Amino acid sequence: MNDHIAGRHARRGLNRRGFLAAAGLTATVAAVATTTQGWAGSAKAAGTFKAPAEDVRHTRTWMAWPDRTAIWGSDLSGVQANIALIARTIAKYEPVVMCANSVSASKARSMCGSTVTVISSIPVDDCWMRDTGPVFRTDGSGGLDAVGLGFNGWGNKQTHAKDALVAERIAAYAGAPFTYADLVGEGGAIEQDGNGTLIATRSSLVNRNRNPGMSQSALETAMCDAYGATEVIWFDGVKGQDITDDHVDATSRFLAAGKALVQMPIASDNDAFAKDARQQYQILSTSKTANGTAMNVAKLQGPDYDKIRSTNQNFLASYANYYLCNGAVISAHFGDTTADQAAKATLARLYPDRAIEQLNIDSLGTGGGGIHCVTQQQPAA
Repeated sequence: MNDHIAGRHARRGLNRRGFLAAAGLTATVAAVATTTQGWAGSAKAAGTFKAPAEDVRHTRTWMAWPDRTAIWGSDLSGVQANIALIARTIAKYEPVVMCANSVSASKARSMCGSTVTVISSIPVDDCWMRDTGPVFRTDGSGGLDAVGLGFNGWGNKQTHAKDALVAERIAAYAGAPFTYADLVGEGGAIEQDGNGTLIATRSSLVNRNRNPGMSQSALETAMCDAYGATEVIWFDGVKGQDITDDHVDATSRFLAAGKALVQMPIASDNDAFAKDARQQYQILSTSKTANGTAMNVAKLQGPDYDKIRSTNQNFLASYANYYLCNGAVISAHFGDTTADQAAKATLARLYPDRAIEQLNIDSLGTGGGGIHCVTQQQPAA
């Protein structure tokens, strides 16, 4: 693959959204880094609670409204329109609560419409609710609680003084008991099947920018405590080539206990992320769940980056980064018509009882993320 294509396949490149130039980054990072180290290890998750699979019924979806020009540039119209479109689409199927800063709450209400609830009591730095929001858990007996993963701006790469508090504040709003996990990470870094098995990349978590001096074994214990799981399937991932250090939810997802999918690159793609995707498929295909069941792994064909609408070097074209809400799958299309249609057909086959909604979220993709990245489900207890 030539350098031009490799660059376009870089996904969430290190210069995405100019995060290193974010106003007040150094001072904010120093303050929040100290705080997050105090959070890690402050509490272990109760053994009776676990994070359910994402396809369970939801009470609501949580989202966040982007309004920082220091992060997104002077023109916020594209990303805000994408966030509003996602929120309105999900709101056709379940309630959506949008967290917005007080200065931009009115605009968020105007763009999202009456079907989306916008609140200004939980301030935010950015829109990546999958990473900043809490991991909600249920106990199977009507109980609900929440766990925070100590968000530190993907290893102190972006200002996050407000986002570091989002998980705890959402839990309080929802009336859910809250604890911090014994690790620092993000929701997009860990996928759960709701039945004891997790998947994750070492590049995101076994990383000194999140968990300095912490062994993989210690991380496994902390992850399992937080999610109510017993088994972690690891992928190597790709370190240092995107702001997340290769979140798993852009490539591999659980469909159900013992079932997963992996978005595969086209045959001519051979960059680090393409190799990583093929390795994830190989590892999953030869792995077993926490219950000893062999994994059944489906393929979701990714698009040809030469045929998508965006020419941005850091664009993320991930069909796998879809969101499950009550009765629907909310996914994306990118302009490679053949691949877009095939992805929709694959998702319809994998989720036969759900409507498949495909949205144009190119501005969000230019920022290096997708629909799953900006949503966080609150499961029904």
